[in-house]
Amino acid sequence: MTTASGVDGRLRSGQVAAAAGVSRQTLRYYERRGLLRAPDRTPGGHRLYPAEAVTLLRVIKTAQRLGFTLEEVAGLLDAGTHRHGHRRRRPDAGLRESAQAKLAEVEAKITDLQVIAGTLRQALKAGCDDLVACAAEEGCPLPFAGLADE
Repeated sequence: MTTASGVDGRLRSGQVAAAAGVSRQTLRYYERRGLLRAPDRTPGGHRLYPAEAVTLLRVIKTAQRLGFTLEEVAGLLDAGTHRHGHRRRRPDAGLRESAQAKLAEVEAKITDLQVIAGTLRQALKAGCDDLVACAAEEGCPLPFAGLADE
């Protein structure tokens, strides 16, 4: 039976993609990566996803926006309660540990970016217009020597 929401409450790929704010290509990519279970198909070959696929896609996109890679997202899904439409739980790993590690990574990047921003402000204040000329001056705020050591 076909309804406004799809066939028997299931959604076609275009409906799922639109509802989750992703492209059909992204939907298929996540399916190939194993983040989404392969959908059922109609006799005509159309993909039919359960309504929960929209929520799962939104979770994946949110996790990516928070800085998690797709590999890390897959690990979070494995550790959590949903993966490929199955319910399971691994209490030894999950969002808390991953979020703590990601937060430490983000905070380290913020610290690095603050140093970079401060150095760029100093370069602007010093009137640096030419990298080579600035590097040759003793008071150059740009850390050319320090970068060469890394």
